[in-house]
Amino acid sequence: MASSKSVVLAALVANGAIAVMKFLGYLLTGSPAMLSETYHSVSDTGNQVFLLIGIRFGAQDATRAHPFGYGKAQFFYSFLVSVLLFGIAGWESAKHGYDALVHGGVHRASEDVTLFGASFDPILVNYAVLIGAIIFEAWAFKKAYEAITKQMAEQGWSTLREAFRKTSDVTTLTALTEDAIALGGAGIALLGVYLTRVTENPVYDAASALLIGLMLMGFAVALAWENKRLLIGESVPKEKERELREIVAGGDGVVEVVDFRTVYFGPNRILVAADVAFDPSIDADEMDDLITRLEDDVIAANSGVKKVYIEPETA
Repeated sequence: MASSKSVVLAALVANGAIAVMKFLGYLLTGSPAMLSETYHSVSDTGNQVFLLIGIRFGAQDATRAHPFGYGKAQFFYSFLVSVLLFGIAGWESAKHGYDALVHGGVHRASEDVTLFGASFDPILVNYAVLIGAIIFEAWAFKKAYEAITKQMAEQGWSTLREAFRKTSDVTTLTALTEDAIALGGAGIALLGVYLTRVTENPVYDAASALLIGLMLMGFAVALAWENKRLLIGESVPKEKERELREIVAGGDGVVEVVDFRTVYFGPNRILVAADVAFDPSIDADEMDDLITRLEDDVIAANSGVKKVYIEPETA
């Protein structure tokens, strides 16, 4: 939890600073790509606020109304972030880029601007802002990447794609995705601004804005899909579930595991429920001890397991 919060705070600081710089760049140059990147960074900044709300809300203690706690709040707020990323940053960026391509975007890259009494080429503003954005985003991405690689080492995942499909820490996943998109978007914007300056053709600037928007919408859909699996109640990965099932099956007095189920009820918070057939010669008091021992063994085997319910069945 602390790791996720530090990742989100790093992204919040970076995106807030970048949003201000990009907007100033747009005001001075009128670049469609800079406006798209402003939408992107403003959306990202708001998204980090939602993720922090999810972390804080999800950390509340269980209540009668929510007996398993509020851990799924992080899944909800991460899903909300993906919707906002698509609807605000992606759609607005793509629409603005398309309008600039079709109708001709405002382009003032060849006109000098004056700021604080000094006159200079406005293209330098875009270069400085976008290079600064890349530096800030690289720092935030590094924090998120370190957090996800730590999870990969702990879980035995070999690739980022596997981690993307299996992790329950959607807060870190969302921050990593946003930071990666932001780095790519800043690079695309920088290329579009540069080509427009060299060729004096605003189509490159406008096309980069459209491309940034489409990229944002694509990643937002992928992120929403990954959050959906946890919101509707996904089990732990097959190999991890098999390990837990084998612990129960190998318990003293266990004849058969009739049913075995797992589900995430928060980031790295797993509920295990099993129907177990015991040796019919075991009396009630001994069975209680065996069940308690089994529950302790399951919890000890996986730090994410927080609740275990074992229901005895007749063999």
